[in-house]
Amino acid sequence: MFLEPFWKQNAGSSSIMVAGWHRMGYEFEDGSLISKQLENVIHKLHETVGNANTSNKYILFGSGSTQLLNAAVYALSHTTYSSSSSTKVVASAPYYPVYKSQTELLDSKKYKFSGHTSSWRNKTRNDKFIEFVTCPNNPDGRLNKAVLHGKFTRHIYDLAYYWPHYTPIPAPMDEDLMLFTLSKLTGHAGSRFGWAIVKDKAVYDKMVEYVDLNTYGVPRETQLRALKLLNVVVRGDKKEMFRFAHTVMRSRWEKLTEILSTSKRFSMEQLPSQHCAFSKQVRPPSPGNH
Repeated sequence: MFLEPFWKQNAGSSSIMVAGWHRMGYEFEDGSLISKQLENVIHKLHETVGNANTSNKYILFGSGSTQLLNAAVYALSHTTYSSSSSTKVVASAPYYPVYKSQTELLDSKKYKFSGHTSSWRNKTRNDKFIEFVTCPNNPDGRLNKAVLHGKFTRHIYDLAYYWPHYTPIPAPMDEDLMLFTLSKLTGHAGSRFGWAIVKDKAVYDKMVEYVDLNTYGVPRETQLRALKLLNVVVRGDKKEMFRFAHTVMRSRWEKLTEILSTSKRFSMEQLPSQHCAFSKQVRPPSPGNH
């Protein structure tokens, strides 16, 4: 909700009105479930911010990144590994609890949540893994990197907070599978919109299959609202929203740090400052969760 004042200031340019007869069908005029205009503005957004390389990659929409988390696990477990043995899904602690609960929900024979990544550093040669990598991490704000590597290991990079109002952006991420969400970018959690950037066509196709069978795509009204909002984000010098958001977050962290500095019982973990290519400044993180 910290971005609500910004959107009140930009109420006219960010509002939409949908007539009762408009967008009644499942699909767009070209038969697709994905707005090409929205796909194009997402490419433009990442190019502007410099937080992800989208060149020669596929973009898939989901009902928030939550839906895409399991779509990614489903896709990787069905395209990467040919044997019938189960794939281990792991994450570095502390991790977003939904990684575990959602993986366990469907009780699939193809994959199983198998705990902390650190427990599998001495894995056997034939172990198969899908590792969630959260960058910045939720809730400690660290820029995590993959721990497990090898022929039978695949990674899902959850980059929900990899935006310049939460963390310095040292360089664009260029991973095989990256997830983002509108809720952490603009604050519009209730719109339930996320997107995946996928390198491999087979993985992308399997993720599309999952989303199609699960919800038959993302509502067209949601896509329309996301398009309107992102057009505001990338207008002008393309930094207005990020300046506003970073100012609010830094102010909150400075106040909290000042309060805790007087305490003899509590202390603040100091995360290192880095150069941010987007703001062209050296600055500390201002995490959304900590």
